[in-house]
Amino acid sequence: MTNGAKAMSSVRRETAMARKPRYSPPDTPHEVDLLSLVERTKRPFKNDRQIDFLRPTGASKNAGVNVFYAGELSVLNFPCVSIVGTREVSEGGFLRAHRLARQLAEAGVTVVSGLARGVDTAALTGAIKHKGRVAAVIGTPLAKAYPAENACLQEHIWQDHLLLSPFAEGEAVYRSNFPKRNRVMAAISDATVIVEASDTSGTLHQAAECQRLGRWLFIMKSVVDDPRLTWPSKFLGHEKTHILENTHDIVERIDHA
Repeated sequence: MTNGAKAMSSVRRETAMARKPRYSPPDTPHEVDLLSLVERTKRPFKNDRQIDFLRPTGASKNAGVNVFYAGELSVLNFPCVSIVGTREVSEGGFLRAHRLARQLAEAGVTVVSGLARGVDTAALTGAIKHKGRVAAVIGTPLAKAYPAENACLQEHIWQDHLLLSPFAEGEAVYRSNFPKRNRVMAAISDATVIVEASDTSGTLHQAAECQRLGRWLFIMKSVVDDPRLTWPSKFLGHEKTHILENTHDIVERIDHA
């Protein structure tokens, strides 16, 4: 069995062993508007246009996103990096996400991701396993765990780390709403790393949000080198978008942001 397969198997086994009969959601989630949250955690903006994009009175679509959260908001006071990518991750991609999360955790960086299968799960479990801090931004209200296999992980995160959602309790969630989640992840992070994504992946919404908000965007070299993909070339011309070859590249740039 390859290292990637072993890592994926280990995560699935640990999830199955720890699974509870049902998900216990947070009793008293808190609410804050996204702009206030970003300002509170001192994430930089280059210009007023980027600020207006999050301002409740802004003219852009979906401006004024409210964020619901449970857990330790203080994890966002540290450097934060989102690790994102496909749900149908390859063994190699899973291993790369897991390893990157471990290295960032060891460097004192908070790892941010969604709670989907694949890259998200690899990133969050990789950071937690190595005593790192994590923040998970989900595409459902906080009271719902999706996918069900990550219910235990989601509960652990709101209890010991930070769980966030741009969706209020009882709010209907559609696939078209997920760019709102990507906006939250991009806004609260100093950088985003795309580990693996197809030309039609929803992950590309977050890449666009990074460029719109002036955040660093890193694309793994294995993605850029894949001849089947056309999307990386659409982002790599941007001044804050880089090909990722080692974790030090991320840490160095966000430390000097």
